[in-house]
Amino acid sequence: MGASGRRFESYHPDSSFTYEVYYLTTMTSFTIEVPKEQPFKIFLDTGDIEDIRKRYPTAMINGVTTNPTLIMKSGRKAVDVYNDIASEFPYLESISAEVVADNYKDMIYQAVDLYTIAENITIKLPCTVEGLKACAYLSSVDNTGGKKITTNVTLVFSVAQAIMAAKAGATYISPFVGRCNDNSFSGVELVRAISNTYRIHGVDTKVLAASLRDVHHVSRCFAAGADVVTLPPKVFDKMYDHVLTREGLDIFNRDYNTALHQQRLALQQDL
Repeated sequence: MGASGRRFESYHPDSSFTYEVYYLTTMTSFTIEVPKEQPFKIFLDTGDIEDIRKRYPTAMINGVTTNPTLIMKSGRKAVDVYNDIASEFPYLESISAEVVADNYKDMIYQAVDLYTIAENITIKLPCTVEGLKACAYLSSVDNTGGKKITTNVTLVFSVAQAIMAAKAGATYISPFVGRCNDNSFSGVELVRAISNTYRIHGVDTKVLAASLRDVHHVSRCFAAGADVVTLPPKVFDKMYDHVLTREGLDIFNRDYNTALHQQRLALQQDL
């Protein structure tokens, strides 16, 4: 590191969370692996690796979702985006890579190629007949050592679709909350209905709430039973923010500085 200091290491075997902290006179270095069993899992919905770099050190990001629109906005090739994210953030639970094809065979071919990038690649599939056929195949044991490929059935707008996705063995399903609201039915209530149905029947498929446009939707989706939410960077940033927190912090800082000033005056008088 080129500087002297004390090194502290900590390992928590039950959470797979490791970190190293260096206390130095000139710099502090952190290496963080986000706990895999962390509750309230949050994925970042972006195709821009800079968005991830800025927020990953918070230890709040469990995964990344992408889609063809986000990849297009990045101005890069999809495979390059997936490779860079997987290389730089190997501890993420899930990095989504979406297939684009009209039939299940082409979806499977694309998925197998994408999965070779890294083991934490999740294959996103549309909730269509062809997409569910591909999901059923990919969710079964593959030909490369007996490991199932992680899948996310996306564009879910009904409990019936969620049931079919679970039967196809999907790891995640993504109900689109904002788009439901755009079409005059509650996205949060859809998340609640799917979560309740899965719980009653002991389904392992995780509910990944998507198309979330504000912090209120995030809170309500978790309250409705979502296992994971995926957020645009600007919504993630607002999760920390509250006007009363800012006002309270201003009061504490002002009072601290006042007390410090008073202590300095008292010290000067003693001298």
